[in-house]
Amino acid sequence: MRKLKFSILTVALSVAISPSVSSAQVLGFLGNFDVINDTGKTAHGFEIDLEGLHSSDITDTFGGLGRGFPTGRGFDPLTSVERYGSPTITEYTSGATFGVKITYTGLFDGANWDFGTPSGTFITPGDNCWSGGGVGYGPGTPCDHFGVGTTQNATKTTYSWLVETTPGTGLLTNGVVNLPAPVWAVTPQPGAPPIVAAQIQAPAPENETQFGDAIWVKVFTTEFDAPIELEDLIGGNAKIDEVENHTEVEWMLLQTDPGNPDAGILDNGGFAAGANAESVVRRYEFYNYAGEYDAETHEVKFAPGFGDSNPGPNDIGNYLGAQNAAVNLNVAVVPEPETYALFMAGLGLMGFIARHRKNGQA
Repeated sequence: MRKLKFSILTVALSVAISPSVSSAQVLGFLGNFDVINDTGKTAHGFEIDLEGLHSSDITDTFGGLGRGFPTGRGFDPLTSVERYGSPTITEYTSGATFGVKITYTGLFDGANWDFGTPSGTFITPGDNCWSGGGVGYGPGTPCDHFGVGTTQNATKTTYSWLVETTPGTGLLTNGVVNLPAPVWAVTPQPGAPPIVAAQIQAPAPENETQFGDAIWVKVFTTEFDAPIELEDLIGGNAKIDEVENHTEVEWMLLQTDPGNPDAGILDNGGFAAGANAESVVRRYEFYNYAGEYDAETHEVKFAPGFGDSNPGPNDIGNYLGAQNAAVNLNVAVVPEPETYALFMAGLGLMGFIARHRKNGQA
């Protein structure tokens, strides 16, 4: 009888723990991007403000220590990845909010800065404004490349160029950057791969009673059967080349509307990841809207025959930058509800046998 009871227990537990559902948990979020300095002033740094995160949530920084790239300052690909070198990571708290700031800065000696990013317009492939890129990156290039990896989504992400309000003082303030950061959502599904979505939102309006500035966006996406690293999200990398072959959105105009909180939002995804997907990569390219605005409301005015997914010949303005973003998925085994119940029954049977053995009963 003892052998029979052991056999029953073995069958119950083996069925309960057998892989039955492939699900996924988020392992990490990554973002690498070029950004053009169009502030009209020379910037002497750049800031990534991640609200709702702690420094322990930061896994990677572009140009950071231990990431496989040189961390020095300047434009030599043998010694530096970009002009500002490795960033600092600083936690902050202010009342009900807290977060982390990833800060790239020049050095001020009391009279002069060692490096700065000039203001201007520039066209890049989107991820080449660094010493290893293909655009001849140097002191006169009005763009830079930055990046960060996190274990979870920030509740709010803000990018800022750091500019001097009064030249020669060494005091930096935050300049506006119209480069949206995607927010990922990964939703597990019983018995199926997870739903993976990403959302971006147009910049908030300077005047809350008017429409905000409009931007154009193009989106590319694909999946990979292996995790993505921050160093993969740069120009010339085979994985980014692969992403650029898969257009998800040809053109979409984003503009905030004071009367509609859902306006200005592009929600990409809501699709089930592939059965073997361990990462999903999206590339966003951003451009200014160069067409007409309504003089009173600042709402976009399209010429006849054109619209928010069909730009006219003069509607697409200066290139703002590109965001290469990825989410790594940690594939896990999740039991079906009935399998879990069988597992619990097996545990109960184990307890029954153990109690009877302790009492000397076979």
